[in-house]
Amino acid sequence: MAKVLDKAAEAAQERGAVKTALTGNEAVAQAMRQINPDVVAAYPITPQTEIVQIYSSFVADGLVNTEFVAVESEHSAMSASIGASAAGARAMTATSSQGLALMWEMLYIAAGLRLPIVMPVTNRALSAPINIHCDHSDTMGARDAGWIHIFSENSQEAYDNTIQAIRIAEHPDVLLPVMVTTDGFIISHAMEVVEVEDDERVRKFVGAYKPDRYLLDVDHPITMGGLDFTDYYFEHRRSLAEPIFGANKRIVEIGEEFGREFGRRYGLFEEYRMDDAEYATIILGSTAGTAKVAVDELREQGVKAGMIKVRVFRPFPHEEIAGAIAGCKVVAVMDRSDGLSGRGGPVFGEVRSSICDREKKPVTVGYVYGLGGRDINVEMIESVYRDMQEIAATGKRALVSYLGVRE
Repeated sequence: MAKVLDKAAEAAQERGAVKTALTGNEAVAQAMRQINPDVVAAYPITPQTEIVQIYSSFVADGLVNTEFVAVESEHSAMSASIGASAAGARAMTATSSQGLALMWEMLYIAAGLRLPIVMPVTNRALSAPINIHCDHSDTMGARDAGWIHIFSENSQEAYDNTIQAIRIAEHPDVLLPVMVTTDGFIISHAMEVVEVEDDERVRKFVGAYKPDRYLLDVDHPITMGGLDFTDYYFEHRRSLAEPIFGANKRIVEIGEEFGREFGRRYGLFEEYRMDDAEYATIILGSTAGTAKVAVDELREQGVKAGMIKVRVFRPFPHEEIAGAIAGCKVVAVMDRSDGLSGRGGPVFGEVRSSICDREKKPVTVGYVYGLGGRDINVEMIESVYRDMQEIAATGKRALVSYLGVRE
């Protein structure tokens, strides 16, 4: 293991990468600095504020040549991003929670117009009651808006995912907006060591943005957002679904290219000790790191535990996830949001849909946890594995449970 780490360190040094202590918000801001977008439209909201605040200092110090637009609301931030992207600019913004909710109508317009806007989102609970801490209710509420959703486990992934998101969004077979999420305060304000790659290597990887069509191309005039009633609306919405079907292939290709360039490879999800797992959790975001500790401890006790960390939630990798859990006895899907459908959270619904037509499939149960920033620890996750063992032994289960709540 030491030799592997030494080789990784040597490779990073050769690339010109620098290890530095950064919060998640700082890591995302550094990625944005290296991307150097044409336009950033910004409005502050806790716990995202630092991202655009730090980026504004880069603009003021002349480190980037971005047009920084300080708007009066998150609705305006997305509106300005849409206008900039439609005009042919590489556009970014950032938000959280109620700010994302205030963007709602504009999210659908960004996707419907096939505009490759990239937006870091610092996950935070939605009101009411008012809460500024982490859960995934905000981005899960936007899951059907036509955006690609990429989740991050830590600050390094937040940095890496933001860089890759530009390539994903602007790929000619995709041309969809992308949101890159980080868990509020848990990642956004916690400091850890991040490998920041060489500026020029990142800019070369990202490349220049050369849109095929844009409003300011006066030699090839186009219309965007025209009136579209029963005559063609259905066809246009169907055409929006088409790039979704093929997006995951491009996401994997770009993740592999990123790995060849920077030594950290990315796919649609990460399997942790899944080779012979009988019991597995499926998790998004920072909780995956806690779950890995629980899995290791359970393995030492002889329990065949495993974990799947979903990186790409939209488009959901249905076939791949179903294949990865096919050999398990029981799978627990852990949602940091509640779908309020009476059938668990959004991820639970996606996993159940993925396996419903398969002859060989595990028993699945759902857990809602961590709403409003409620703590989740190793012992709580280990209790989920004990529940799964009990289900396998008795056949009795609660379809959906609330973990860590005072009932």
